[in-house]
Amino acid sequence: MSQFDYDLFVIGAGSGGVRAARIAASHGARVAVAEEFRVGGTCVIRGCVPKKLYVLASRFADEFREAAGFGWTVPQPEFSWPKLVAAKEAEITRLERAYSANLEKSSVATFPSRAKITGPHTIQLDGGRSFTAGRILIATGGAPVKPNIPGADLAITSNEVFDLPALPETMIIVGGGYIAVEFACLLQRLGVKVTLVYRGEAILRGFDDDVRRVLTEAMGAAGIEILIRTDLKRIEADKVGGRQVTLTNGQTRHVGEIMVATGRRPNTAGLGLETVGVEVNTAGAIAVDDQSRTTAPGIWAVGDVTNRINLTPVAIREGHAFADTVFGHKTWLADHRLVPTAVFSTPEIGTVGLSEDEARAKCGGGVTIFQTSFRSMKATLSGSGDRVFMKLVVDKVDDKVLGVHIVGEGAAEMAQLLAISVKMGATKADFDATMPLHPSAAEELVTLRTPVR
Repeated sequence: MSQFDYDLFVIGAGSGGVRAARIAASHGARVAVAEEFRVGGTCVIRGCVPKKLYVLASRFADEFREAAGFGWTVPQPEFSWPKLVAAKEAEITRLERAYSANLEKSSVATFPSRAKITGPHTIQLDGGRSFTAGRILIATGGAPVKPNIPGADLAITSNEVFDLPALPETMIIVGGGYIAVEFACLLQRLGVKVTLVYRGEAILRGFDDDVRRVLTEAMGAAGIEILIRTDLKRIEADKVGGRQVTLTNGQTRHVGEIMVATGRRPNTAGLGLETVGVEVNTAGAIAVDDQSRTTAPGIWAVGDVTNRINLTPVAIREGHAFADTVFGHKTWLADHRLVPTAVFSTPEIGTVGLSEDEARAKCGGGVTIFQTSFRSMKATLSGSGDRVFMKLVVDKVDDKVLGVHIVGEGAAEMAQLLAISVKMGATKADFDATMPLHPSAAEELVTLRTPVR
């Protein structure tokens, strides 16, 4: 009999932790998971899943308006925020139960408690109960960070926005990344007058510059006010239950609510990492090698707590690789190259590979750029001003497609499929040799012939 209570103890039941637990159990390991909040983690409970549901809800505003161009007579629509919140809650509760049921089917013990490491092989739950484990996996994810300014406690984050009792008439969203941009777009369409405040030069730092420009223009056309090179200075409660916000540009704004989306911090506090020698880097994340091993023997970490690529599929792949390697004797690594990603703004962004600037910095032989912008077929009758933008970044020397960037309806779905081609090393000649599917927006990707630079 093993000297330990469990072969593996997982701290955190998000996507990465749950996948690791189930795969390890399938290899015969005795596994336990501790989760202090709700099984499913950020993605399922207060991240990608409810966010995408809200995005889909918001897009009906455009659909109702544009239906007239196709012959439909639509009565004046009415939106109920409480009904959407209730529907969201029902769906994430269903998913949470499914996650829990799958753990149970895999014979994984689940403890609804916070856990910390108290020794090389020891985990203690709230209340004092302790267990030993041959191996420990930390999969505690991350949490939103509020700025260090007066009145910061008066702001909400992406955790609270999903369950507001009512939508405010006006809102300031602070930040320029995925979360800020996505909520700005969806809340504007749900009837909130949104101002996006960002301290940088352009939203979505790290994305291709043309993509950033196109989305910025589209957001402005939708009525979203974007203030760049601006930050929060102070937040105060006003006399009518709203917020008075002082900005670094000297303006003072009165809004119903303020949401900060200025970054997330890995959840490492209070885990007892210092007691066992788990190194935390300057970003507050657990330092790991390419096999997700920490600096402490017998302890691994996956997902956002490591701050590698903070995306749910990446955490799942890291957890799976860990479990197969350690318990299934099938050694493999999660590949962090050419990870496709989407921003569920409206219009949405789908991208895989290098931006133009990244490609130019990497390719000594230079790059060729193919791009197009066109009105979608739907827009020709709907009367909307929506456009689709597509861009290919190609290596001049070997003709490989290094990056694909799309802004428009269906961009995320296209990017997922294009990721296969880019991952396999497809060339521009391969794209050119592919028969177009007509009529579709995606056909433009294989009919681009004339480089723009």
